[in-house]
Amino acid sequence: MKRFRRHGHESHRDRLKQELFQFNKAMEHGFPHQPSALGYSPSLQLLAIGTRSGAIKLYGAPGVEFMGLHDENAAVTQVHFMPHQVELVTLLDDNSLHMWTLKGHNGLSELLEIGRFTLMGPPGAPPSVTRVTAVLAHSSGELLLLGTEGGHVFIVEVPGFRELEERNISLDQVASSVPDDYIGRRNLEHVEALQENPIESNQVVVGYGRGLMVIWDLEKQCAIQHIPATQQLESMWWTEDGSYILSSHSDGSYCRWMVGVEDVNEEEEEKSDIPYGHFPCKAISKIIQLPTREGPPFLLFSGGMPRASYGDRHCITVNHSKTQVALDFTSRIIDFFVIRDGPQHTGNPSALVVLVEEELVVIDLQSEGWPVIQTPYLVPLHSSAITCSHHVSAIPLKLWERIITAGALQNTHYSKKPWPITGGQNLASDPPQRDLLLTGHEDGTVRFWDASGVCLYPVYKLSTASVFHTDADPNDNLNPGTEGEWPPFRKVGCFDPYSDDPRLGIQKIHLCKYSGYLTVAGTAGQILVLELNDEAAELNVEVKVVDLLQGQEGFRWKGHTRLDVREEPVQFPPGFQPFTLVQCQPPAVVTALTLHSEWKVVAFGTSHGFGLYDYQQKNNVLVKCTLNPSDQLAMEGPLSRVKSIKKSLRQSFRRIRRSRVSLRKHHVNKQLQEANARLEAELAEMELAPVQRKIEARSSDDSFTGLVRTLYFADTFLSDSSHNTPSLWAGTNGGCVFAYMLRFPPVEHRADEPISAQPAKEIQLMHRAPVVGIVVLDGHGAPLPEPLEVAHDLARLPEMQGSHHLLVISEEQFKVFTLPKVSAKMKLKLTAIDGSRVRRVGVAWFGSSRTEDYGESGLVVLTNQGDVHVVSLPHVKMQVQYPCIRREDVSGIASCVFTKHGQGFYLISPSEFERFSLSTRCLVEPRCLVEPPLHSGSFDQHQPQYGGPSSAARSTQDSEDAESAARRVMEHALLNDEKVLQEIQKSLEGDQVSFLENNVKSAVA
Repeated sequence: MKRFRRHGHESHRDRLKQELFQFNKAMEHGFPHQPSALGYSPSLQLLAIGTRSGAIKLYGAPGVEFMGLHDENAAVTQVHFMPHQVELVTLLDDNSLHMWTLKGHNGLSELLEIGRFTLMGPPGAPPSVTRVTAVLAHSSGELLLLGTEGGHVFIVEVPGFRELEERNISLDQVASSVPDDYIGRRNLEHVEALQENPIESNQVVVGYGRGLMVIWDLEKQCAIQHIPATQQLESMWWTEDGSYILSSHSDGSYCRWMVGVEDVNEEEEEKSDIPYGHFPCKAISKIIQLPTREGPPFLLFSGGMPRASYGDRHCITVNHSKTQVALDFTSRIIDFFVIRDGPQHTGNPSALVVLVEEELVVIDLQSEGWPVIQTPYLVPLHSSAITCSHHVSAIPLKLWERIITAGALQNTHYSKKPWPITGGQNLASDPPQRDLLLTGHEDGTVRFWDASGVCLYPVYKLSTASVFHTDADPNDNLNPGTEGEWPPFRKVGCFDPYSDDPRLGIQKIHLCKYSGYLTVAGTAGQILVLELNDEAAELNVEVKVVDLLQGQEGFRWKGHTRLDVREEPVQFPPGFQPFTLVQCQPPAVVTALTLHSEWKVVAFGTSHGFGLYDYQQKNNVLVKCTLNPSDQLAMEGPLSRVKSIKKSLRQSFRRIRRSRVSLRKHHVNKQLQEANARLEAELAEMELAPVQRKIEARSSDDSFTGLVRTLYFADTFLSDSSHNTPSLWAGTNGGCVFAYMLRFPPVEHRADEPISAQPAKEIQLMHRAPVVGIVVLDGHGAPLPEPLEVAHDLARLPEMQGSHHLLVISEEQFKVFTLPKVSAKMKLKLTAIDGSRVRRVGVAWFGSSRTEDYGESGLVVLTNQGDVHVVSLPHVKMQVQYPCIRREDVSGIASCVFTKHGQGFYLISPSEFERFSLSTRCLVEPRCLVEPPLHSGSFDQHQPQYGGPSSAARSTQDSEDAESAARRVMEHALLNDEKVLQEIQKSLEGDQVSFLENNVKSAVA
């Protein structure tokens, strides 16, 4: 019976696990790493970005996001939406074309790949014949025109990717119709660009690399006009009225050519324009001209800068009426497009959307001064490199509003226009709570992000650099350029990776959501305590220097110096304002930080020790040096570490030289064989090490044993089991835990009488593994609540009747001690299971998906293998394990941060967070719908009928409109059915085989 009961209990527990835990990689936040292509659909109002890693991402209205990944590990070079459809085509650098669609499923849309195609040339033809260089998605929605490196234009029917060989535009056809005096001088080269006539969709212009442009009639299959430009062609644009073609060239010039005039050579040569002077200029890589209802058109082009003076600038020039501005971007321009007003998107230009290598910038073209529109997504998280993260769940409304208000005051330079990309419907429910993600950056800033929903939206930015003397001029980035400067530059974009002083970098952040106190710590041992203020203020920041070495002799700091604090008052804007600063000596990186706003104290630790600071009285309470006498590396800063690396490299080379000399003297072959055998044995041991490794005692001589890894405040039992007292706990890299008992004066004397701290406990773990987390569990086995959480009625009082327990999490095991005796009660050895080491740990609440009133606290753990575990509390038993991050992604593992409700964030690139969830109840993911656009009248009237009636029989077209519309609807429905698609694919493959067989038979005959 006992065995059966146990089995029943286990099955009940398994059912509970399914209700509590579920792993989901929900979505990605931030800006795509290494973008390589840009596309836009005016009818869907969707933006598409392709990346070098083969990802394709679609964005519409805020919250509308889709992501796809090509199977091929190849860069996306072009993205084209099919006009008036929910399909898009991608071209990869392996020359493959891929068709994607937004397919409806259970009331939501999902991005699916429905076909792929690679151009096949004639047998024996070089690859350049079919190497695609230009793509035109025809307005009919049924054709793709593919220009190639060999100068041919292939016409392909979509979505089936069937090549219409009889319609192809071969290089021979074009060359035979080009005037002899032109063709004799030069080879036409590759197809650089393809454009469709906006008025007559049967006509396309083919632009060749050497400059020749040929207007081709698709129906008559002949050349209508030749435009023999002499400069290397970069891009073309057909004006909306169909009367002119603009061409841009490699010498920084652009030309305007009249359509319909055959002999344009002499007449049009004069209309060539080099916008930026007579000195050699860089190529104009793209040009656009768009009309306005009243007044002159907008002319926009990228590049064209004078090569010698401004060849390193990334510019797009906007020219309208008498205004010309060279928008100077922060990184290389990938592509750009213009959004237009009106239901048919044919009105005045309203916004310029520019994708550069490190951010997306949107310019309002209708407001005075052409200001930037703030982006609700795709924000460059890495505008300065991210150095740390901190997540705060369930922000109280009052604090939230105050931070939002302070952030709004920083954004007055942005346009008031709403976000112009509005495609799709966001069907996700409103977030149940307000969450903040705080990121610390290399330039000393802390950025606050709204992490409640799908969009990671910037709400506020705090800069700590103004507290210190730095070489930066605060007006550097604000100077728009002097009056009359030519070219008329204007800096746009916020990506600025250059830090004025690496010591400013933020390493640790702690925000108390109840009191509004914030503490941030940096690379040079600086700890700032800040308070939220709704008004601007001029403040003197008080400095308290703390000597963590405590007078120990024989140590000399070889690292960087401390930052110089400004002695004069500093003007701080509304928001978080620093009122006190603690400076550690030596000024090493702050490795641990925690704040207790109820007691008004902050604890901090470095590689030399830890301290406790009373920020109400602005006094130091406690300093403890943890430095091991043998630990000389702790006295070297990150800059001196370069010297030790050089030294070790030098020694390695010397050893190699000595071994070579000895090899010559002895039996070379024998020694080589032995060395190879040893090397193979070592490699095999290294490969097996993670699985085989048990817990091993570490030497106390290991480097950085005194480095403080974790700090924790607890109101618990330290002296006896009847009197609880405030305490501070610290864990080090050498497996040591220090506990200090804190005595606070009565409330009425809190501002006058000092706090006292007495050492109470010291625990040395036998295996000396680094201590990465400390948690005290109350009488019910629940983690103690956060400071002020009980006072705000957001948590119940901790159980103080039963005995408390101390949970110490080292890199290799979880160990529970009883309090106040500190005797070991139970432990879980993580290393003995799979050789993992704990890298990140957090406490989370997991709510049941079945019932609202049940949930459990658990320990969330990330290991060096990239696995995420949930460990039960207080029994410390493994519940679930999921693979989350690649074990090779060391920076991703190091950047991981957990939330209080079972979610997590980690960096998958310098500019992107991956968001994952371990909870069944708490999951944030995009839920959106994109419906196919309705065909407009203006579109239908220009649509050609390929393979339909001839021009003589077009009188029957009107009567067939209803039938063709029904056929299109039917085709769309069929193409969204996977089974039907598979059948179509099989039949197409069969057609190709039979076509090849017929060709072979005819060749033999």
